[in-house]
Amino acid sequence: MMKRINELKRIMILGAGTYQVPLIKTARRMGLYTIVVSIPGDYLGFSLADKVYYLDTRDREGILKAAREEKIDGICTSGTDVAVSSIGYVCEQMGLTGIPLKAAETVTDKALMKEAFLAGGVAAAKGVRAYTLEEARRAAERIGYPVVVKRVDSSGSRGISVVRKPSKIEEAFLHAKDRSSRDYVLVEEYLKGVEIGVDGFVQDGKLVFLAAHDKFIYQGDNITVPVGHAFPYRCSKAVEEEIARQMQRAVTATEINCCSVNADVFVDGGNVYIIEIGGRTGATCIPELISICYGFDFYEKMIRSALGEKVDFSCEGKTPCMAKLLMSPLEGTLTGVNFEGIETICREEAQVALDYPVGHHVYAMTDGTDRIGHVIMEAEKEEELDRIIRKVRKYIAIDHRTLEEIWNG
Repeated sequence: MMKRINELKRIMILGAGTYQVPLIKTARRMGLYTIVVSIPGDYLGFSLADKVYYLDTRDREGILKAAREEKIDGICTSGTDVAVSSIGYVCEQMGLTGIPLKAAETVTDKALMKEAFLAGGVAAAKGVRAYTLEEARRAAERIGYPVVVKRVDSSGSRGISVVRKPSKIEEAFLHAKDRSSRDYVLVEEYLKGVEIGVDGFVQDGKLVFLAAHDKFIYQGDNITVPVGHAFPYRCSKAVEEEIARQMQRAVTATEINCCSVNADVFVDGGNVYIIEIGGRTGATCIPELISICYGFDFYEKMIRSALGEKVDFSCEGKTPCMAKLLMSPLEGTLTGVNFEGIETICREEAQVALDYPVGHHVYAMTDGTDRIGHVIMEAEKEEELDRIIRKVRKYIAIDHRTLEEIWNG
């Protein structure tokens, strides 16, 4: 009987790319009628959907019109900030379960988020809006160098610069304004400490699930790219409690509710600072790692919540696990894949996924969207994962050189 009821339910998923595909697959597995919304493109999610609407996920009115025509029961996304405001808008207009519109608008604008943090007593870096280069200069002088200059409507480290001296502020300001839909940037205090990630879920205004995790960061000559995560984060009980306290303050301050959350956090000794929080789950294999670590399907939890269900996040124990993206330092064409070798690794050691078929263009890594795949495994040490990644890279060729050869120069 439950299966027949589920088959009548209709879920709308915003986005059809790499980070939405597992959500779409989960919805189909749950027996839901799955409607996918995205701009046209080479996205795998289109082929998995029951119905497709070719719309920009920022087109609130277009998405609302489609949602009403389809009489959807829920709407959600994974791994992207772009669609969050549209979800809040549709939920408000149709009375669906999901992030409130005000909260969605707050957490998708770093300046609004910063102002909410400061008003709500969240431990966070000082920050100031700057509409002009001169305002950015004055803000940096008041805060004190080094500062961080941020594009306010982006994610994945795009449009963010660390500025250590006044001569670099103009370059950072212009970089943050580039492609931004806002007419201001955020100039923020530079904090020291260990950067971690924290994901969770909010119901009735309270965090009912919280999962802190380590971040793997690639530091190049001119780029800093988040490339993976490791669960769970190991820390003292006092730090664990402070993470939970500050995360709840951030949730309350931004009025996030009825959705998953993803935050960037700095830990400096016993101090915890919330850098940013989003009203959606994190990317870079975070839902998959949560599912392995805590023993439940996190994608399914997100969907059930969007359909109006109260979701239980109880679990027994934590399984250490980690993941890293497969990326290339050079641009080129994917010219070969040893699928037999990769399948052997999948059977015996890890989960390996490739995003593109042979012949597809590959971009040099500049941020987390330039991935060509990922590797996930149960492991406690980064060295174990890196050993598998080196094996996988030998099975992938770009411009007729193995990915491992390219990384070794």
